[in-house]
Amino acid sequence: MPLGTLDRSAPPLFNQGPSALSKLIFFSALALFLMVADARFDVVNPLRTAVSAVLYPIQWIAMKPVQAIAGASQYLEDLRTAQSNEAEARRALALQAERASQADTLARENARLRALLELRQNSPAPGRAAEVLFDTADPYTRKVVIDQGLTQGIAPGSPVIDEQGVLGQVTLVQPFSSEVTLVIDRDLSIPVQNTRTGVRSVAFGDATTHGGGMELRFIAANSDIQEGDVLATSGVDGVYPAGLPVARVDRIDRRADSAFARIHCTPLARVNAARYVMVLAPVGTPAAALAPAAAPAPSSKKAEARKADNSKDRKNGPGRPARQEGAPR
Repeated sequence: MPLGTLDRSAPPLFNQGPSALSKLIFFSALALFLMVADARFDVVNPLRTAVSAVLYPIQWIAMKPVQAIAGASQYLEDLRTAQSNEAEARRALALQAERASQADTLARENARLRALLELRQNSPAPGRAAEVLFDTADPYTRKVVIDQGLTQGIAPGSPVIDEQGVLGQVTLVQPFSSEVTLVIDRDLSIPVQNTRTGVRSVAFGDATTHGGGMELRFIAANSDIQEGDVLATSGVDGVYPAGLPVARVDRIDRRADSAFARIHCTPLARVNAARYVMVLAPVGTPAAALAPAAAPAPSSKKAEARKADNSKDRKNGPGRPARQEGAPR
């Protein structure tokens, strides 16, 4: 059938109502009327207020998830900032612990030792701050693992302190972590000195007591030691710097059937709650490092001898060797 014979008019079902142009003219005039009426007589403001009151609960409910997400993000950011500030404060406190303990020791010893000999004031031993990761799984030892190891320069035997005193000693070094044996471990012993009397002894770990403690062995029953005496490192072992606080005497058992007293001590360091610690270089490390530099002394003497021969050659003039010892003039 040819296309020209088709009826292109819309069916009566869809050809009802005003035309599109009539609707455009009507709604444009209505919009213009409402704008003029709102500008002159303020007739739309009550309607706007009513619509705003009706839509406010919907807006409030729609904004709650956004506010909750923003609040949670701000809370997490504040929590990270607070944890970072606490970590920095604890590291600074552990760093100042070594200097404060050595300053107190020097102040106590100066009055007694200055009249005997003149001592050169030693600089503080170098150290590195570390964080305690976890306790070891062995139930028969008292050890912790820190986050500093061989790659950070940690050496076996390095003393470990916290902000209150000696915590232990590095006994095993891994590439990125180290194992620290605490002072309350039964296999660890530290040479100590009574800060009140100056008597030296050795403190051993005693993990059998509640919470862990230390014990002084082979001390005579009639020795001058009292409850409350503070024990510090004596420095005679070449590992621990002298004067670091170790423990406090809390109980003394003197038995009539024994010539030795049993002395129980409480560690000053937080052996069960340490978080940030300071790993010190052993006292003997700097001296060992300087030993190779002092070895080539003979070579310097040979150089001086060559300089002396050259000076003799210059005095004798060119072509005249220096006179040998015992040669005739």
